[in-house]
Amino acid sequence: MAELPDWMRPPRPEGWFAEDLDNLPDAPRNTELIDGTLVFRMFPQRHWHSRVIHALNTALSSKAPDEIEVSSKMTVRLDERNRPEPDVVASTVSIPHDATWYEAKDFVLAVEVVSPESEHRDKAVKPHKYAEAGIRHFWRIEDVDSVTAIHVYELDDLTKTYVPTGIFRDTLKVDLPFPIELDVQSLYG
Repeated sequence: MAELPDWMRPPRPEGWFAEDLDNLPDAPRNTELIDGTLVFRMFPQRHWHSRVIHALNTALSSKAPDEIEVSSKMTVRLDERNRPEPDVVASTVSIPHDATWYEAKDFVLAVEVVSPESEHRDKAVKPHKYAEAGIRHFWRIEDVDSVTAIHVYELDDLTKTYVPTGIFRDTLKVDLPFPIELDVQSLYG
């Protein structure tokens, strides 16, 4: 078995912390930290996944009020051991151009576009962590039999879990986190 490069060895027995991601220049792009463990994307991104992220980022950016910043492929610091990378985010703050992450408290929306490689994390792990961090809105976008579907969730304050508010395959129309109406199938059109 090949020897691991030094940068892949955790700097402490407890594993990795959120700030450690900024000190890994040799790590692959889109490296995430989940429960103190580095997570790498091991498979190439599918065309559908890439197109949906780009189209959603563009659509949300054009519809968001001035006080909301929409971005993609940026990590969010949930706590000292978790810094995942949602596919698209909406934040109430504008971060500096050299920033590498957002604070969870500033998010109003986190979106995961499900791929075969990330399906478990996108459906089971990340929503739970986003809810615990208090991110009010979560969307999960899936391709099921060549039909794009957006699953929309809102945080229940009592249970600190997400409750579903709708599944949209044609037109997504919601008032929160800000008024949005978009043609779901055009995200990959």
